[in-house]
Amino acid sequence: GGLLVLDPAAAMFGGVRQRKRARVTAVPPCVFAAAAAEEEALRAAPAAKRQRLREAPTLDALPDGCLFEILRRVQGARARGASSCVSRRWLALLGGIRASEIKRAQAPAVPDLNQVFVCDDEDEAEAASARPGRSERTLEGEGATDVALTAAAVADGLRGSLESVVVRGSHPTRGVTDSGLSAVARGCPSLRSLALWDVPQVTDAGLAEIAAGCPSLEKLDITGCPLVTDKGLVAVAQGCPDLKTLTIEACSGVANEGLKAIGRCCSKLQAVNIKNCAYVGDQGVSGLICSATASLAKVCLQGLSITDASLAVIGYYGKAITNLTLTRLSAVGERGFWVMANALGLQKLRCMSITSCPGVTELALVSIAKFCPSLKQLYLRKCSQISDGLLKDFAEAAKVLENLQIEECNRITLMGILSFLLNCSPKFKTLSLVKCTGIKDICSAPAQLPVCKSLRSLTIKQCPGFTDASLAVVGMICPHLENLDLSGLGAVTDDGLLPLIRSSESGLVHVDLNGCENLTDAAISALVKAHGTSLAHLSLEGCSKISDASLFAISESCSELAELDLSNCMVSDYGVAVLASAERLKLRVLSLSGCLKVTPKSVPFLGSMPASLEGLNLQFNFIGNHNIASLEKQLWWCDILA
Repeated sequence: GGLLVLDPAAAMFGGVRQRKRARVTAVPPCVFAAAAAEEEALRAAPAAKRQRLREAPTLDALPDGCLFEILRRVQGARARGASSCVSRRWLALLGGIRASEIKRAQAPAVPDLNQVFVCDDEDEAEAASARPGRSERTLEGEGATDVALTAAAVADGLRGSLESVVVRGSHPTRGVTDSGLSAVARGCPSLRSLALWDVPQVTDAGLAEIAAGCPSLEKLDITGCPLVTDKGLVAVAQGCPDLKTLTIEACSGVANEGLKAIGRCCSKLQAVNIKNCAYVGDQGVSGLICSATASLAKVCLQGLSITDASLAVIGYYGKAITNLTLTRLSAVGERGFWVMANALGLQKLRCMSITSCPGVTELALVSIAKFCPSLKQLYLRKCSQISDGLLKDFAEAAKVLENLQIEECNRITLMGILSFLLNCSPKFKTLSLVKCTGIKDICSAPAQLPVCKSLRSLTIKQCPGFTDASLAVVGMICPHLENLDLSGLGAVTDDGLLPLIRSSESGLVHVDLNGCENLTDAAISALVKAHGTSLAHLSLEGCSKISDASLFAISESCSELAELDLSNCMVSDYGVAVLASAERLKLRVLSLSGCLKVTPKSVPFLGSMPASLEGLNLQFNFIGNHNIASLEKQLWWCDILA
């Protein structure tokens, strides 16, 4: 007649603890009834307590107006930040309080020393959080919501420290809307910069709030906001007279009236970028340029439906323009560029970039060179009318040109380049040729080879027809090169690079040989022996014939080398050991990405690299995660990418 008592945990998991048997006498039913009643009372007590708490009066029962008055009397950023964490309702109310509406507490006639101490401590915390490094907030992707933006405005804005807000993308269902911008406008009166990239739910109402609450705004960047129209820009123009930089890109609702208002009201405007806005035409661009003629220094126009008339206005009224970028202006013809140059207004133009504009012809470009006397940099990309004869005439007209970059202009040949160098300005320093398929070897060198002693930087990149013979000619005409970029010239071998190395009278400083897969250790060894005392950057990415022999030459000859890229080379653990033991070498950045012969045996040598090392790339090799973790401890000051 006994009972076996089981441990509940043991019974639950299928096991029985060994316990002594206990003889239990019969228990009257009334005892069980009393115990059950007691348990029921215990269960009912929390429920009753919860009911009493629900019935008790709380601040949430107050209407918004009363709670608003309470919250605007909360003193100190720390207390306001804590209040914003109570609920979304409190956060929304705090986000609706303008900085001017905060009720400041009056100092008592006889100060309380304890209270003064607390306030001083909080003021110190607020001052620390208001340093320049914390004056910007960035929201990206799914983290870009109204709640996050309002919280940022409450946390940083009400203390007056938030000067820049950047929103990149937006949450797909709870993204940034006019409500979030309203919170920023109310809480951040000192906001100076606002960038909205791909925020499709923002409308003119949000921009109007910013215009009303942030009169000190100096920079506005609106990209991919289809609901923003001219009304929003007009509001900004009227409310933000100090605006200096405006970027409007891919905003299908923006047309001409908004730009005209910006020009009329923003007399300090210095830079404007208008890109891919289908409804922006001559009226908008002309109105903006005419009104801002005194201050506007940088103009970028891309993918617009403007004609020759806009360029004529730029040429006449662009008296302060120093940088001009024109891209994909299909309706602008030769006449537009010619009139722009002959209007004689671009006297201060120093840098010009033209991409995919069919109106750029020989007549247009030579006119620009003649009538823009300050032009120092010219970038031409996908200009199908550019030819060798144009380059010669342009070189003769451009008296102070220092930098010429040509990309995907396939009618230009090496003969045209040689002619340009023969006639270029004595101040010319930089030449870049990228993806120009017309650059090929010449059968015979011209009778008079130019010697361009002023040229310091040469880039010949991804021009498949450029081989050893052309490179040898370059070496003869450019004796004072300091920067050399031959990336993507797979046909170049040691026979082409060695003459250039020998003919270079000044020390090379920056050399990129990425993708020159036919170069060998002989050329690299000759390079570092001849220029090791000046060489600071050397990139050999994809040079698959480079081995440890080059590293041995680098360790012996290079005393100034700071950056070395050996990605996808055939270097091994021995080469790494040689680099680590070089006493003269003080590398800051080393890349061994894709070096399949670098194994865990290199870890001790990498761990002994000098304290000058700041970046180490060990991606795509066989070192292993465990060894990477060990290296991170040894090189704790170094940024290791693996």
